[in-house]
Amino acid sequence: MLKISQKQYKYVILGIKLYRMTDTVSETQLLTSLKTYFGYDRFRDKQQHIIENVLEGKDTLVIMPTGGGKSICFQLPATLFKGVTLVISPLIALMKDQVDGLNANGIQAAFFNSSQDGAEQQAIVNAIINAELKLIYVAPESLAGLENILNETHISCVAIDEAHCISSWGHDFRPSYQQLGFLKKTLPNTPIIALTATADKATRQDIIEQLKIPSAKQFISSFDRKNIELEVRPADGRANQIIRFIKQRPNESGIVYCLSRKNTETIAQKLNQNGINTDAYHAGLSFEDRTRIQEDFIFDKTQVVCATVAFGMGIDKSNVRWVIHHNMPKNIEGYYQEIGRSGRDGLKANALLFHSYADVIQLRKFASGASNEDVQIAKLERMKQFSEATTCRRKILLSYFGELLENNCGNCDVCKNPPKFFDGTIIAQKILSTIKRVKEQEATGTIIDVLRGARNATILEKALDHIKTFGIGRDISWKDWQHYTIQLINQGICEIAFHKNNALQLTAFSNKVLFDGFKVFLTSPIEFKEQTKAVKESKTRRTPSNSLFERLRKLRYKIALEENIPAYLVFSDATLKEMEQIRPMSADEFLTISGVGQRKLEVYGEEFIAEILDFIGSKIKKPKKTNTHLVTYELYKSGLSIENISEQRQLKTPTIYSHIAKLYADGKAINIYDFITKNEVEAVHQAKIELNNPTALKDYFEYFNEQMDYSKIRLALSVIEKEFL
Repeated sequence: MLKISQKQYKYVILGIKLYRMTDTVSETQLLTSLKTYFGYDRFRDKQQHIIENVLEGKDTLVIMPTGGGKSICFQLPATLFKGVTLVISPLIALMKDQVDGLNANGIQAAFFNSSQDGAEQQAIVNAIINAELKLIYVAPESLAGLENILNETHISCVAIDEAHCISSWGHDFRPSYQQLGFLKKTLPNTPIIALTATADKATRQDIIEQLKIPSAKQFISSFDRKNIELEVRPADGRANQIIRFIKQRPNESGIVYCLSRKNTETIAQKLNQNGINTDAYHAGLSFEDRTRIQEDFIFDKTQVVCATVAFGMGIDKSNVRWVIHHNMPKNIEGYYQEIGRSGRDGLKANALLFHSYADVIQLRKFASGASNEDVQIAKLERMKQFSEATTCRRKILLSYFGELLENNCGNCDVCKNPPKFFDGTIIAQKILSTIKRVKEQEATGTIIDVLRGARNATILEKALDHIKTFGIGRDISWKDWQHYTIQLINQGICEIAFHKNNALQLTAFSNKVLFDGFKVFLTSPIEFKEQTKAVKESKTRRTPSNSLFERLRKLRYKIALEENIPAYLVFSDATLKEMEQIRPMSADEFLTISGVGQRKLEVYGEEFIAEILDFIGSKIKKPKKTNTHLVTYELYKSGLSIENISEQRQLKTPTIYSHIAKLYADGKAINIYDFITKNEVEAVHQAKIELNNPTALKDYFEYFNEQMDYSKIRLALSVIEKEFL
């Protein structure tokens, strides 16, 4: 882990130097570090302010959604501090994943835990003492092993990841985290940054108090992950629904979360029987098996993992395209964190939740007798309300974390298929009358059996076939009666007595419906049109096998196997997509791609550029020697249009336009305003000023709300460079 060659870590620093906490770091220096190590041209929401706060030596609390860029908030300052940044992390897999990613970016990092022998641990301690590491990851249980270096001579910053674990109010409480308050006493002048994706107000306050950082500045980012489509379906036949869902998304990685070990194994077996490469993951497996399953998933050797909720915590695998909940989670915090493991690269992702009242009952049993039972039940109730919502689900999700969404999101199942209400008063009266006649002693299933006129053992044994409402609902299906009954429970018109074998009970509203003419409005069960959706999605989600993206993806996988690292640590899907669109043909152009830093340019640039050139028909491997644009110039001089040149050269028109831009910049006789207007050039010039001279074309593309294509932007920048500068 520490035996890393100088060649592997060779990168250009571009003026970066190491800082004490009292030094001032300019915005230019921060952006240089960001591009050099992480490949990004600009910071995301609040990242820069957080980093500046840490570099000033101030304590910090960061609440930022999964995939929002939390890690950079302590990893980038670590590259600038003289000492090491100590990172407290709850899981070995989480540590290894982040350390691998840092090493891939040219940042010396290691982890320290019980899986290592004494010699390995001593080598790590020596590396810290000799200032050979920038970050050291450790679980709270293993901190004692680093006692000799826990001083301000060696430690420049302390980062506490997954900080919600410190609070009994949090959804993933770990008692060992509560011992971390000693760090502030031991390192009084060292900034502490606590980070988590999910923490309500009570949890945030508890984190600050437990860590003894009362003056910590709080940074709370938007929780809105717009790229994740939210969907909830009834749990009927969910195994078959899951199989169809996955088959519509070939080659896409995903996670199926289950409530029990048995479910993980059952679902995994069914998926494998249907040709879907799947593993089951749960605490009953050996450590070796869990490690293998997790690594096979990270390395894209396994497409799907069916797992209990511990799986995936902290994993940075950016190309997880969907998350399915086979069972309802016990709270919104857990649900939000788990769906956040999909779409971390910002591309389209799906979160599918299956909901049933059996899950609610089971989760209430799990909460029963817990020290914080009331809190758990209240959080479960909010999760249930989300699952049964008839309004925009994202509004409900965000409001839970104190964030208000003004308009409906348009990217959840309720927004895409709004429910239709009808007068369901008579249906409600039939249900309530039956509850009353069985003396409020029967559960939902038996109430429906009475309404449907069933003659099963329970009905006959209790003589329920003799009550007046027996069989009055034969015209409505069992599932539909269940759908209506759940709505009455949600509206408070009846309720479940969990302490009385889940018997349905009447409420204060019941008599209003039965006797006072109170109207009840219900929604009809949604007929899930899966086949129509399947055809539509298969056309939009499937990537052609001969596309440039697919070729780049295969190259990435080959390199990952050679280097024994996960494919997404080479480049993310989002970076490959941008390469596919922009098609960089030189080192300078390649460096403008988001996600390409200096080290990755040096290590991977030549192979990827060669693949791009090969795809567009060039046989020249090194872009600096290419003269393919001169061939375009000869055809241009002969009077051919861009479309004709594109057809003759068998290159896409964006590639031809990139040749035109280069030819014009090189001083060739190109009538540039045949391809772009002066108004468009002026608009790009204004954008260049307002965006402070960005290097990435994507920044301009987003500035124009994706209304000006990359070819126009590239042409305009050529004109600006030649005529304005």
